[in-house]
Amino acid sequence: MNSNPTTDQMKRGEFLRSLGMSSAALMAFYCMGTGLTACSSKSDDPSPTPGTPTTSSGLTGNAETAKGAINFTVDLTNADFAKLKTVGEFVKVGNVLIANTKGGKYVTIQRDCTHEHQDLVSYQLASDNFYCNAHGSTYATDGSVTVAIISGQAAMKLYKTTLSADGNKLTVTA
Repeated sequence: MNSNPTTDQMKRGEFLRSLGMSSAALMAFYCMGTGLTACSSKSDDPSPTPGTPTTSSGLTGNAETAKGAINFTVDLTNADFAKLKTVGEFVKVGNVLIANTKGGKYVTIQRDCTHEHQDLVSYQLASDNFYCNAHGSTYATDGSVTVAIISGQAAMKLYKTTLSADGNKLTVTA
Protein backbone atom coordinates (compact mmCIF):
# COMPACT_ATOMS: atom_id res chain seq x y z
CA MET A 1 0.00 0.00 0.00
CA ASN A 2 1.40 3.35 -1.01
CA SER A 3 0.69 6.38 1.09
CA ASN A 4 0.26 9.84 -0.27
CA PRO A 5 2.18 12.33 1.93
CA THR A 6 -0.11 15.19 1.00
CA THR A 7 -3.31 13.43 2.02
CA ASP A 8 -2.17 10.96 4.71
CA GLN A 9 -0.07 13.33 6.82
CA MET A 10 -1.73 15.10 9.69
CA LYS A 11 -0.78 18.61 10.61
CA ARG A 12 0.66 19.16 14.08
CA GLY A 13 -2.33 21.19 15.27
CA GLU A 14 -4.74 18.51 14.01
CA PHE A 15 -2.73 15.84 15.81
CA LEU A 16 -2.78 17.73 19.09
CA ARG A 17 -6.51 18.39 18.76
CA SER A 18 -7.04 14.70 18.08
CA LEU A 19 -5.43 14.03 21.45
CA GLY A 20 -7.96 16.38 23.00
CA MET A 21 -5.34 18.75 24.36
CA SER A 22 -5.24 22.46 23.68
CA SER A 23 -1.93 24.20 23.19
CA ALA A 24 -2.37 25.94 26.56
CA ALA A 25 -2.83 22.59 28.29
CA LEU A 26 0.25 21.21 26.56
CA MET A 27 2.30 24.24 27.61
CA ALA A 28 1.16 23.86 31.21
CA PHE A 29 2.00 20.14 31.08
CA TYR A 30 5.41 20.91 29.59
CA CYS A 31 6.19 23.48 32.28
CA MET A 32 5.17 21.15 35.10
CA GLY A 33 7.02 18.25 33.58
CA THR A 34 10.29 20.13 33.47
CA GLY A 35 10.16 21.44 37.00
CA LEU A 36 8.98 24.82 35.71
CA THR A 37 12.48 25.61 34.51
CA ALA A 38 11.41 25.88 30.89
CA CYS A 39 8.97 28.65 31.76
CA SER A 40 11.10 30.58 34.18
CA SER A 41 12.85 33.76 33.13
CA LYS A 42 15.89 33.11 35.29
CA SER A 43 18.28 30.19 35.35
CA ASP A 44 18.46 28.15 38.53
CA ASP A 45 21.72 26.56 37.46
CA PRO A 46 23.75 26.06 40.63
CA SER A 47 27.13 26.43 38.94
CA PRO A 48 29.01 29.56 40.03
CA THR A 49 29.13 32.70 37.93
CA PRO A 50 32.56 33.22 36.34
CA GLY A 51 34.59 35.42 38.66
CA THR A 52 32.63 34.34 41.74
CA PRO A 53 34.69 32.66 44.46
CA THR A 54 33.25 29.27 45.39
CA THR A 55 34.64 29.26 48.92
CA SER A 56 34.67 31.72 51.76
CA SER A 57 38.38 31.32 52.42
CA GLY A 58 40.22 34.57 52.07
CA LEU A 59 37.19 36.61 53.16
CA THR A 60 36.43 37.91 56.64
CA GLY A 61 33.39 39.97 57.57
CA ASN A 62 30.00 40.51 55.96
CA ALA A 63 29.49 40.70 52.18
CA GLU A 64 25.69 40.22 52.21
CA THR A 65 23.26 43.11 52.62
CA ALA A 66 20.64 40.81 54.16
CA LYS A 67 23.00 40.25 57.10
CA GLY A 68 23.60 43.96 57.76
CA ALA A 69 25.96 46.61 56.49
CA ILE A 70 28.63 45.53 54.02
CA ASN A 71 31.95 45.38 55.86
CA PHE A 72 34.53 42.79 54.84
CA THR A 73 38.14 42.19 53.91
CA VAL A 74 39.50 39.94 51.17
CA ASP A 75 42.99 38.48 51.12
CA LEU A 76 44.44 39.12 47.67
CA THR A 77 47.03 36.38 48.23
CA ASN A 78 44.22 33.81 48.50
CA ALA A 79 43.57 31.83 45.29
CA ASP A 80 39.90 32.97 45.22
CA PHE A 81 40.91 36.63 45.07
CA ALA A 82 44.45 36.69 43.63
CA LYS A 83 43.22 37.58 40.14
CA LEU A 84 42.08 40.95 41.54
CA LYS A 85 45.73 42.01 41.49
CA THR A 86 45.43 42.14 37.67
CA VAL A 87 43.98 45.30 36.11
CA GLY A 88 40.71 44.49 34.34
CA GLU A 89 39.78 41.51 36.52
CA PHE A 90 36.74 41.38 38.78
CA VAL A 91 35.07 39.03 41.26
CA LYS A 92 31.59 38.83 42.71
CA VAL A 93 31.45 38.45 46.47
CA GLY A 94 28.17 38.26 48.37
CA ASN A 95 26.07 41.17 47.07
CA VAL A 96 28.94 43.17 45.53
CA LEU A 97 31.28 43.16 42.56
CA ILE A 98 34.92 44.18 43.08
CA ALA A 99 36.91 45.29 40.04
CA ASN A 100 40.52 46.32 39.50
CA THR A 101 39.80 49.18 37.09
CA LYS A 102 42.05 51.22 34.80
CA GLY A 103 45.02 52.63 36.62
CA GLY A 104 44.86 49.85 39.24
CA LYS A 105 42.07 51.52 41.21
CA TYR A 106 39.76 49.14 43.07
CA VAL A 107 36.04 49.84 42.73
CA THR A 108 33.24 47.96 44.49
CA ILE A 109 29.60 48.30 43.40
CA GLN A 110 26.37 46.43 44.04
CA ARG A 111 26.26 43.13 42.20
CA ASP A 112 22.82 43.44 40.56
CA CYS A 113 21.84 45.79 37.74
CA THR A 114 19.39 48.52 38.81
CA HIS A 115 17.16 47.92 35.76
CA GLU A 116 15.76 44.49 36.68
CA HIS A 117 18.12 43.53 39.50
CA GLN A 118 19.76 40.74 37.56
CA ASP A 119 23.18 39.44 38.49
CA LEU A 120 24.67 39.89 35.03
CA VAL A 121 26.92 42.90 35.57
CA SER A 122 30.58 42.68 34.65
CA TYR A 123 33.52 45.09 34.43
CA GLN A 124 34.82 46.04 30.97
CA LEU A 125 38.43 47.23 30.94
CA ALA A 126 38.35 48.60 27.36
CA SER A 127 35.56 51.07 28.17
CA ASP A 128 36.37 51.28 31.90
CA ASN A 129 32.75 50.72 32.90
CA PHE A 130 30.31 48.18 34.27
CA TYR A 131 28.00 46.51 31.76
CA CYS A 132 24.77 44.56 32.29
CA ASN A 133 24.68 41.62 29.90
CA ALA A 134 20.90 41.25 30.30
CA HIS A 135 19.76 44.53 28.74
CA GLY A 136 22.82 46.63 27.93
CA SER A 137 22.78 49.18 30.76
CA THR A 138 26.19 50.66 31.49
CA TYR A 139 27.53 52.34 34.59
CA ALA A 140 30.61 54.49 35.16
CA THR A 141 33.12 53.49 37.83
CA ASP A 142 31.46 56.02 40.16
CA GLY A 143 28.20 54.03 39.82
CA SER A 144 26.38 56.59 37.69
CA VAL A 145 24.25 55.40 34.78
CA THR A 146 25.85 56.06 31.39
CA VAL A 147 23.40 54.04 29.25
CA ALA A 148 19.93 53.63 30.73
CA ILE A 149 17.36 51.14 29.53
CA ILE A 150 14.50 52.91 31.32
CA SER A 151 13.90 56.55 32.13
CA GLY A 152 15.05 57.44 35.63
CA GLN A 153 17.17 54.31 36.04
CA ALA A 154 19.00 54.38 39.38
CA ALA A 155 22.75 54.50 39.79
CA MET A 156 24.64 51.52 41.19
CA LYS A 157 25.47 51.64 44.90
CA LEU A 158 29.16 52.30 45.36
CA TYR A 159 31.12 50.98 48.36
CA LYS A 160 34.28 52.37 49.94
CA THR A 161 37.22 50.20 48.92
CA THR A 162 40.62 50.48 50.61
CA LEU A 163 43.83 48.63 49.74
CA SER A 164 46.23 47.83 52.59
CA ALA A 165 49.73 49.35 52.60
CA ASP A 166 51.29 46.00 51.61
CA GLY A 167 48.78 45.57 48.73
CA ASN A 168 47.56 42.19 49.99
CA LYS A 169 44.26 43.04 51.67
CA LEU A 170 41.24 44.87 50.32
CA THR A 171 38.64 46.24 52.73
CA VAL A 172 35.11 47.06 51.55
CA THR A 173 32.65 49.05 53.65
CA ALA A 174 29.20 50.54 53.15
